Amino acid sequence: MAVGYEPVLWNRQKKRYDLILGGLMALYLALFIGVTLALYPEIVPQTLIIRATATLAILMLHVILSIGPLARLDERFLPLLYNRRHFGVSMFLIAAVHGIFSLIWFHGFGNVNPVYSVFTANMQYNSLVDFPFQTLGFFALLILFVMAATSHDFWLKNLSPRVWKILHMGVYFAYALVLMHVMLGAYQTENSPIQLGLYVLGLITLSGLHLAAGFKQSKTDNAQLLIEQGWIQVGPVSEIPEDCARIVHHGKESIAIFKYEGKLSAISNVCKHQNGPLGEGKIIDGCITCPWHGYQYLPHNGTSPPPFTEKVATYDLKLEGNTVYVNPKGHPEGTELEPLVY
Repeated sequence: MAVGYEPVLWNRQKKRYDLILGGLMALYLALFIGVTLALYPEIVPQTLIIRATATLAILMLHVILSIGPLARLDERFLPLLYNRRHFGVSMFLIAAVHGIFSLIWFHGFGNVNPVYSVFTANMQYNSLVDFPFQTLGFFALLILFVMAATSHDFWLKNLSPRVWKILHMGVYFAYALVLMHVMLGAYQTENSPIQLGLYVLGLITLSGLHLAAGFKQSKTDNAQLLIEQGWIQVGPVSEIPEDCARIVHHGKESIAIFKYEGKLSAISNVCKHQNGPLGEGKIIDGCITCPWHGYQYLPHNGTSPPPFTEKVATYDLKLEGNTVYVNPKGHPEGTELEPLVY
């Protein structure tokens, strides 16, 4: 979290993340160029750049789409999620290099505007074999540009988290366009079974990860809750890890019950930043810290520490013996409640 908006705000973790990411990107490009030159020494530089950046961008897009479900399945992947927007912007820049080189190489030497040429050079939209696949890549790149341009928290705040989230879900539409762009373009000309196998493997892997993460979440959401006179049984105090939470779902309510310093507090499980799962985070320096991007809230009132202003709902707790109960009817956001001492 930051008090004011900075163009890019790097901390030690983000610097390390970006250095590793940049190094892996450079390594991939070096290996791809080296192997391609060894196999096809006659290849021209423009084609080499177009292919190298295309394959890297597609690989990065698959990794980006895998990070979310991987983080839900195993918290060890959370550091990748924390700075995923840096990954996304880097992927767009690589895809932009591919798009610009393709535009110049295939449409830049005629007597019409290159962008106009993309849409008019081939008008066979009713043909599967000769479909103008470059238009699909153009629109995919446009979506990725909008996402990269609005990736900063300034846009998240001013568009509202809901609108921002809907906008950035467009990455799945961009992914579909990219797959069609490749299958109707590069694969048609090269017809490589290895290339086809890799794309199918990527699609199956992504689908499998999202289904596994959804299944895990559905098991949590559909867990049988013991409700007594309007109170939900959370479970024994001893089963809640110190400085961590137990999450319960009831209807539209998702509640995180945190245990800390001999006390218990319950707040909404939904972070105001990007709807991250607060209950999967920890209490750090006295504040509940969202595992996605580090937004913080005080456990007893659901309010971000000054000068921040984010607030989430709070919930009543009671203790019967060693068993914790929570009232699923929340208080208004930022309502201060006395922590439950156990």
